[in-house]
Amino acid sequence: MQLSGSITALATPFTAAGDIDFPAWTRLLQAQLDAGTRAVVVAGSTGEAAALLDDEYDALLRSAVAFSAGRMPVLAGTGQSNTAKTIRFNQRVAALGADAALVVVPPYVRPSQAGLVAHFRAVADEGGLPVLLYNVPGRTGCDMAAQTTGELSLHPNIIGIKEARADAERMEALLPLRRDGFAVFSGDDPTAVRAMLAGADGVVSVASNVVPASFARLCALAQAGDAAGARALDDRLAELYHFLGLESNPIPVKALLALQGIGHGLRLPLQPLSSAHVAQAHRLHATIAQLEECSRNIAA
Repeated sequence: MQLSGSITALATPFTAAGDIDFPAWTRLLQAQLDAGTRAVVVAGSTGEAAALLDDEYDALLRSAVAFSAGRMPVLAGTGQSNTAKTIRFNQRVAALGADAALVVVPPYVRPSQAGLVAHFRAVADEGGLPVLLYNVPGRTGCDMAAQTTGELSLHPNIIGIKEARADAERMEALLPLRRDGFAVFSGDDPTAVRAMLAGADGVVSVASNVVPASFARLCALAQAGDAAGARALDDRLAELYHFLGLESNPIPVKALLALQGIGHGLRLPLQPLSSAHVAQAHRLHATIAQLEECSRNIAA
């Protein structure tokens, strides 16, 4: 599997009663498909995977697979603090039709670099799906070194990495690994253009939940080497990036999705957007609606 461009880490919409809102879920998927999103991640951290019951997770993934029907790849967010559980989880989502697994560094347990190599090799060998590595030390408490990623990149069933560290030095260390069969993705929206202009294959984005057409265009500009065009569009997205970082993900993005008519909130222990940021959300909603219309018109 060769992945590139704009990949959206989907939020999970809930009804006012707290159940999964499947009609809203379908609208979110349709918006991504229409905008040119290249793949979607179901039930990652943005999708509140930790708050989903097993049967809810399965229904959400099954719905996305049925909707996409091969039109865009569906990656399942997996990754547990234990290798055997991660393997079983990957086997489960493979049976549900996922095209690949986004497998996060094991959270909380803080394994050694040798432990990470052994973990991911076992998951790639036995999990039944292509693996996209996911390094996000701010959430897991463990940073996977670029050298470790280099070792793992040699595995034929490990297809790339989503790197959520924002520092340029980390991306510079990873980019030499970019080759056929192994892709390097930014996992940090505010620095994704810099990464792509340096050679990264794309971005796994939170912002693209609400601006999918703009992100598809952003990736196209960067990958075409249009640095001026990519940076100009990126500048117009700067306020959105700032807003999405004001509170824990996915609180801000779900507030914007709610203004678009998709979903009604989060599950505990996450709380709705604080009142101090509500007015900004409304202003930003109007701004990004105009930006999306512009991006759709250019694409057309």
